[in-house]
Amino acid sequence: MKRWIAIFTAIAMGACTAAAQDAPENLREDGSRIYESEGQITANGQRVRYSVVASETFMAGDDGEPYASIFSTAYIRQGVADQESRPVAFIFNGGPGSASLWLHMGVFGPYRVDLPSDALDDGAAPYSIIENEFSIIDQADLVFVDPVGTGWSRPLGEEDGDRFWGIREDARVLGAFIRRWLTENRRWNSPKYLLGESYGTTRIAALLNEMQGGWTDVSFNGVGLISTVLDFRFDDTSDGNDVGFVGLMPGFAATAWYHERVDQSAWNGDLETFLNDARDFAYDTYMPALLRGARLSEDEQRAVAAELSSYIGLSEDYLMRANLRVTLGRFMRELLRDDGLSVGRLDSRFTGAEADAVSEGPEYDPSAYGIDGGYTAAMLHYFTDTLGVDITDEYSVIDGPTFSGWNRDHGQGNAYINVAPWVATAMRQNSDLEVLVAQGYYDLATPFFSAELMFNQPGFDQDRVTFGYYESGHMMYIHHPSLEAFVEDVRELMERGG
Repeated sequence: MKRWIAIFTAIAMGACTAAAQDAPENLREDGSRIYESEGQITANGQRVRYSVVASETFMAGDDGEPYASIFSTAYIRQGVADQESRPVAFIFNGGPGSASLWLHMGVFGPYRVDLPSDALDDGAAPYSIIENEFSIIDQADLVFVDPVGTGWSRPLGEEDGDRFWGIREDARVLGAFIRRWLTENRRWNSPKYLLGESYGTTRIAALLNEMQGGWTDVSFNGVGLISTVLDFRFDDTSDGNDVGFVGLMPGFAATAWYHERVDQSAWNGDLETFLNDARDFAYDTYMPALLRGARLSEDEQRAVAAELSSYIGLSEDYLMRANLRVTLGRFMRELLRDDGLSVGRLDSRFTGAEADAVSEGPEYDPSAYGIDGGYTAAMLHYFTDTLGVDITDEYSVIDGPTFSGWNRDHGQGNAYINVAPWVATAMRQNSDLEVLVAQGYYDLATPFFSAELMFNQPGFDQDRVTFGYYESGHMMYIHHPSLEAFVEDVRELMERGG
């Protein structure tokens, strides 16, 4: 069946593919590579024709010397009478150190890889690459951007990663790229959006700070924070940071519910009621108990452990021995230990077989190795076979050195990263800025309750912050019903933003 799907996919994509393959590589005067093609799909019930520019952009300093090459893929709808008023969205993933293939081939691009919706491993090629009826190309032009060190983006000359790999450094070069793209494409007066996933949401906050400050102001109409992490203390369980355990706890509860490790009948089988009660327990009982710490009597501690057990599915005895504090790695391994399984970090619906029955943590994240093969193959097949990109350099999906060398100094004076104030400031200084916070219930990497705790802080205009929740994980678009709901939320964001 997968073989026939691949054949039909190739036929459907044939017209666009042939046009791109017949075109030779085109070098700009500065030596950067550019690949242009055209395509058409049916998105949101409309047949949409678009042009594609997949290219390198050489970024130069004041001395005129190029210091970085940014690879991007831009989709521009054709036949639009008033291009100026058409929205444009700049899209990137996170890591830091991740290329934009996940959002490109998972949700927003004209084609997507269709992986199992029910948290099963993606197996091996051929994968199903299909026309994406959920793409927002009908509503907005799309620019997928790979930061330096990801995809085919790279430092140039004698530059090393220090100039790019940090919160402010990354925002500085990507901000310069966005400004240049707006100038070259004459889109300064178009509605503008930033869509980012995971660390990409941190990147959005840094870009708002970089681009809405000063006089060369780029005021954005809206931002889509997909699997949000702005204030890292809310899921950090380092010694002494009890709020991190609180931020994780309702996500643990959702996971225990999914794997039927709690008594669902006590909540009449209703997930939303269960999670609302889990939130209340986290606020009113769990956090005060952790703050009291050693001052809790054994009876008080055992009462909290019993109630916590009813939510997150671990035994009361285990929770007592853990002093009511369960780290993410331990939870991933402990919940299904008796079945010889661990649960996923990015998407806790996924499970992985464990060879070691007594290990403290999982062998690896089953929700990562459950999808990476499909996305990598689909992205590179699409680039080469459909868009005619014949770059043979290694495509960096997620670059480990970029992540490990990341400069986390954001000038806020805190030991942990907290860029949430930058979003709040941007909202106060831009009355049109709309914020979508999109969270999967089964995401333990950037938990939904942690995001709620961030936006509970003062300074945000709550009337312009909208939460979207999905019964899926970090990449909520893998789950087909969540994909549809998530795209509708993004469309509404753009409607609110104008």
